Amino acid sequence: MGEIRVKKLFIIGGTMGIGKSTVSQILKQKLPNSVFLDGDWCWDSSPFQVTTETKEMVIKNICAVLNNFLTCSAYENVIFCWVMHEQCIVDKIISCLNTANSRMIAVSLICSEQELTQRLQKDVRAGIRTSDVIERSVQRIPLYQKLNTIKVDTSGKSAAEVAEEIAAL
Repeated sequence: MGEIRVKKLFIIGGTMGIGKSTVSQILKQKLPNSVFLDGDWCWDSSPFQVTTETKEMVIKNICAVLNNFLTCSAYENVIFCWVMHEQCIVDKIISCLNTANSRMIAVSLICSEQELTQRLQKDVRAGIRTSDVIERSVQRIPLYQKLNTIKVDTSGKSAAEVAEEIAAL
């Protein structure tokens, strides 16, 4: 009988523009046998609609994909990122996951308001985001301090440095 390996499940939250996707992609390359899911991929629609029904659907989609990753023997590291600005969102996702033989590492990326604004302005100039995201994202910064997660301050750090810090957890 084969040895059961403990998988690592990285749950990475943070406000829009803080670097979740970039850090997660680097982490995927850095860690062995890794797979990555960005929660935004689970409801990438046009027009983007936030309703009770679509919010329930995205959670179901996320949990289905993450459970498939967690039960697949090919993967040792499962990396998931999404905005997750409220504890109830994190708790709902975790409650639906088959985390047997998994070590969960829940992280919130944080940074200064000034740095977040600069990052988002750069994205707006590049046409990646619309300018209304800046105020919405900045308003969410304090919410992450309240979550039951490990806080990783990204201020003044490259995405590679942040990924290194998370990989060491």
